[in-house]
Amino acid sequence: MRARLPIALAALGSFAIALVAVVGAARADFPVTIENCGRTITFAKPPARAVSHDMNISEIMFALGLQDRMVGVTGITGWYKMTPEFRRALGSLPELAAKEPTLENLLAANPDFFFAGWYYGMHPGGPVTPDSLAAFGIPVYVLTESCAHIRADSRTDSRSAPRAADIEVLYRDIHNIGRIFGRSTRADALIGDYRRRVDAVRQRLAGAAPVRVFLFDNGEDKPFTAGKYGMPTAIIAAAAGRNVLDDVAASWGHVGWESVIARDPEFVVLTATGDDSWRDRWRFLKTHPALASIRAMREDRFLALEYTELTPGPGNIAAIEKLARALHPERFR
Repeated sequence: MRARLPIALAALGSFAIALVAVVGAARADFPVTIENCGRTITFAKPPARAVSHDMNISEIMFALGLQDRMVGVTGITGWYKMTPEFRRALGSLPELAAKEPTLENLLAANPDFFFAGWYYGMHPGGPVTPDSLAAFGIPVYVLTESCAHIRADSRTDSRSAPRAADIEVLYRDIHNIGRIFGRSTRADALIGDYRRRVDAVRQRLAGAAPVRVFLFDNGEDKPFTAGKYGMPTAIIAAAAGRNVLDDVAASWGHVGWESVIARDPEFVVLTATGDDSWRDRWRFLKTHPALASIRAMREDRFLALEYTELTPGPGNIAAIEKLARALHPERFR
């Protein structure tokens, strides 16, 4: 053992030098200034006590290995059932609020960063907003997809008009969070891997005729679905489909059944929340007399995707791969 001690010390010294180099490089990248949802935010150093809201947003944090920079999550068990993978990634981090956090929930954890979105833990005019948290010195990063909610209300300023959903908004959020926490190398590696997987799908589907797709989240009197600005529209497009409601100027919202029937979708995507409740919603669609003429019902073509696969997050990439196979099985034989 004694003979090995110098080698061990040498190895430890090399590790310490490498660690100092990494820390030094991270410090050299600061201050970091981010443009986010019409606001400019500057970080003098990486946050050390972050809180994230919702499963998809938390999965972005986990994909970057930021659990050691977090003090909790909000908005998980009040809405969904955790997957084993999410539970493992969460580790010992506490859930500070089962649904949407109050100002008191957040302040009690003494955070120095909050990652959420409009209608992902925050509501315009509500108690928890970037402005209300700024009063306590807590910066907020807003999920880019959700910015459409407030930009759609800014109709007097054409510069703030929202853009149609695009998978690039996911890459932008991962890149920005990586910069904020000094993890740009890991963020860029993730984005590179995601781009390769999406490009591989696109190459297989080159020239394929787009399939008309209807996303059904819930609702009997009026379906709740995704519109022009919602991530499902981008996922469907990447899988060589077309959201039949991609002209609806909303990210998520209610439409009339007559709009769905008139567009005769060939395929239905159902939102799953970690259990089999999506089967009840498919049964509802199949037995709805007014929907019997829709091609997707006649041909029994559907796919259930998890909430975390349909909202902005790392799960979007697997969703594109699954949906592409379901829409165009002949291209994957």
